[in-house]
Amino acid sequence: MSNAVIDKSEAPGRASGPAPLRQARLPRWTPYALLVVSAAAGAGIGTALGMDSAFQWGLIAAVVFVLAGYGLGAVVEGGRQARDRLATSLVWVCFLLAVVPLLSLIWETIDRGRTVLDGYFLSHSMEGVQTILPGGGAYHAIIGTLEQVALAAVIAVPIGLLTAIYLVEYGRGRLAKAVTFFVDVMTGIPSIVAGLFILSFWIIILDFSYSGFAGAMALAILMMPIVVRSTEEMLKLVPDELREASLALGVPKWRTILKVVLPTAIGGITTGVMLAVARIAGESAPIVLLVFGAAGINNNPFEGAQSSLPYYIYEQWQLGNDASFNRAWAAALVLIAFVMILNLVARGIARWKAPKTGR
Repeated sequence: MSNAVIDKSEAPGRASGPAPLRQARLPRWTPYALLVVSAAAGAGIGTALGMDSAFQWGLIAAVVFVLAGYGLGAVVEGGRQARDRLATSLVWVCFLLAVVPLLSLIWETIDRGRTVLDGYFLSHSMEGVQTILPGGGAYHAIIGTLEQVALAAVIAVPIGLLTAIYLVEYGRGRLAKAVTFFVDVMTGIPSIVAGLFILSFWIIILDFSYSGFAGAMALAILMMPIVVRSTEEMLKLVPDELREASLALGVPKWRTILKVVLPTAIGGITTGVMLAVARIAGESAPIVLLVFGAAGINNNPFEGAQSSLPYYIYEQWQLGNDASFNRAWAAALVLIAFVMILNLVARGIARWKAPKTGR
């Protein structure tokens, strides 16, 4: 038996061709360097063109950043990586275009609102205060907002929750399609339409007076479709296996929904309700039509005119003097803080109610 001589160059598993070339990559600090260069280019081009707005300089810098990143990537890394850098740059630019106006708005509100925002402003109303002079507060508007939003939530949350349960758990056929259609229509109606409906039905036809409750009913109309939609999506995320396991044990469907489905989705449902409350807290058109505004404190939302923070801001801005402008900015800051607290509470409840995956 002859011994075969094996050529190492032909051994299996060994590449016979030349080693592949390593693709060139830009350093990790390249985006930061491009950002500095683009900012300088934007300022220089804007100054040369006679532009005084920093926002215009920022737009020029964004265009330079995107184009420079794409061109540099195409030269060094190739077309595929260049397109990837282009998409990443566009995402960041769009993110900044969305965040910068928001931060500017918050900063402007804080800067102007803090001048008169103190304990006196939060604990006094405008009753007996001359509007052209400093003084007064938004206590009556805060009370009105809290009562009107609470009443709207009491009306809208049960109706919205039960409607969503019907659509997900029971809804079949034409009725469910009709309900879904009208919920979609209600999602897009202007707030003034809801106010006009309550005005014509509650005040003109039924002859009730202007009150915080009338405004709360209009706010409930605006809140209801948001609660339905958010609750419906959360209920759809509950696995069908949980429902089937409960029904297989002989548990009635209504009890399965109450004890299994709703507790599983309660975090998302609560988040949706809080976001709906934040949505209606800043509405002013229905309040102008139905609540009518008041300079003094009215703790009874079912009788008499009442104020709210959005109406108070509108009212003070309409007066057109420095003292009223300061009060309007301070009330706007209070309203932003109120909405922010609601969002933080919603996030906290969602995390608290989220299913625990670890032991």
